[in-house]
Amino acid sequence: MKDRWFDDAAGPVVRPYAMTRGRTRSSAEEAPLDLIALVIADVDGEEDVQDDHSLAPEHVDIVTYCRRSSLSVAELAAELDLPVGVVRVLIGDLVKAELVHVTRPVPPAELPDESILREVINGLRAL
Repeated sequence: MKDRWFDDAAGPVVRPYAMTRGRTRSSAEEAPLDLIALVIADVDGEEDVQDDHSLAPEHVDIVTYCRRSSLSVAELAAELDLPVGVVRVLIGDLVKAELVHVTRPVPPAELPDESILREVINGLRAL
């Protein structure tokens, strides 16, 4: 009888809810992470994260990717080939552990009005 949790081409199959221990939100999240929120690693030594046995392999992968350069939540989901919801929970765990920090985008309501920007450009051109 063939084992259902093994795919010859993909190897062992782990369900997304197993990676997040059934959670759909991280306890560290105040608000859901936007797809364009940037994740930046806070740790210096790669050995520290690699040797931490309390972290899942996906946590280590996120820290490793974000150490090279800051990546958005959507980019991390694509790199890890995981659903965005799972990646959000994993990032929340890493924020709580202070291994990464997240830079959220500026809400559209807080952006300057287009008319003000046009006035600034026209004023600069007049100089």
